[in-house]
Amino acid sequence: MTTVAELPAGFADKVLSAQSTFRSVMDAMARPGSVQRILSGAGTPAAMMRGAAAIALTLFDHDTPIWLDPAMSATTDVSKWLKFHTSAPVIADSSIASFALVGDPANLPPLDRFAFGSNEYPDRSTTLILQVGSLTQGTVFELRGPGIDGTAILRAEIEPHDLFGRLAVNSALFPRGIDVVLVHDDAIVAIPRTTRLVAKGD
Repeated sequence: MTTVAELPAGFADKVLSAQSTFRSVMDAMARPGSVQRILSGAGTPAAMMRGAAAIALTLFDHDTPIWLDPAMSATTDVSKWLKFHTSAPVIADSSIASFALVGDPANLPPLDRFAFGSNEYPDRSTTLILQVGSLTQGTVFELRGPGIDGTAILRAEIEPHDLFGRLAVNSALFPRGIDVVLVHDDAIVAIPRTTRLVAKGD
């Protein structure tokens, strides 16, 4: 069992690291499909990639309930680390989570298990943070939507393989919907609810 004293550290410089990470996340959201780097280093529990840990330290707080998939909750290390560094409540009910941390996206639950927000409060939806195999190799995805000049090309190893098919529900739900942040090591790619898959190939 990991004690508080044994938990990995957070940001060495909380203010500058949080500002830098926030800019990277905002750049990713503004330019869907583009790969952004998280430059701020932080200690991470074994199940979490560096980018996911930095996002957690930057965006999570006592008002953001967090859902962990079985890969993230296999030990208590991740939940202890989150509670200690962010005060974010870790909850069992994914339908009311502000964020979902997913370490095994191949077994991502159906999207209707998460919050889509409401027409009055579309921001009260769940943002999925999916740890993926690569954001530079793998299947080619051609994306279109706000923030993209024409189309954007993303090459990535993403599971579940039908992620963009599942996200097609966003079109019918807008302004409600699910936003996704893909993470591999210290790299991130944002797929906001307004982004659509145009084509998929090798």
